[in-house]
Amino acid sequence: MTLTKTKLLPIAAQVLLFAFSILMLYPVLWMVFSSFKDNSEIFAKSFSLFPTEWKFGNYAAGWKGFGSYTFATFFKNSFIVVLIYTVGAVLSSAFIAYGFARMEFAGKKFWFACMIATLMLPQEVIMVPQYIVFQWLGWVNTFLPLTVPSFFGIPFFIFMLVQFMRSIPAELDNAAKIDGCNSFMIFYRIILPLTLPGLMTAAIFAFYWHWQDFIGPLLYLSRPDLYTVSLALKMFSDPDTSSNWGGMIAMSVLSLVPVIVIFFCFQRYIVEGITAGGVKG
Repeated sequence: MTLTKTKLLPIAAQVLLFAFSILMLYPVLWMVFSSFKDNSEIFAKSFSLFPTEWKFGNYAAGWKGFGSYTFATFFKNSFIVVLIYTVGAVLSSAFIAYGFARMEFAGKKFWFACMIATLMLPQEVIMVPQYIVFQWLGWVNTFLPLTVPSFFGIPFFIFMLVQFMRSIPAELDNAAKIDGCNSFMIFYRIILPLTLPGLMTAAIFAFYWHWQDFIGPLLYLSRPDLYTVSLALKMFSDPDTSSNWGGMIAMSVLSLVPVIVIFFCFQRYIVEGITAGGVKG
């Protein structure tokens, strides 16, 4: 009887997990199959995922974009913004985290507490002041408001990287100083290589968060040639005429491709970064 329970429990757990995975994946499956449906069939009261007639033209119609701008332009804009943002966020956060983790200066605990407090600050609170500043600088209708702030550090990444750096033995710094290394050389040759899982985790999160950002482009970009993918998808919905839902869903599916590729290519770093930060911190 005990042997039977031992065999049945793992099977039941696997069946339960499979059912939950299907439940979680259903919205994605619905979106993928709906990208091949006619507009009238997408929101029909039917539980069938599969279209009655496959409309492969939704992808061609969606890729045409609007006016003279295809979705190639929007994808290019998104990659430019996201890559600059990711590089700036990771590098600046690593520098700031190194200062908090390894250096002593006046008011260190106070400034670290202020940095942590910004994690609880809603984005809506600073949205209007930021817009006024960027408007005064003449940055509206450029990529600068979407990229430059990342070069001043991201609080969540700073906090995460501080935990990584504090777990590195200080004896390594002392040994490097004896060999003639200054603070920058220690940071570049010792700290950065040992915190690679944390840096990769921060880079992946930065890519994810900014790729799906909609409010930022909506606030600062009004020229179609500067639209990102998230903002361009909104253009398919037209309240005055009929909306091209098939094209919008088709382009939504394509917008998931970079995210899925990044995840499967770097999932090892995501797991290492989260587990290492949780154990060592």
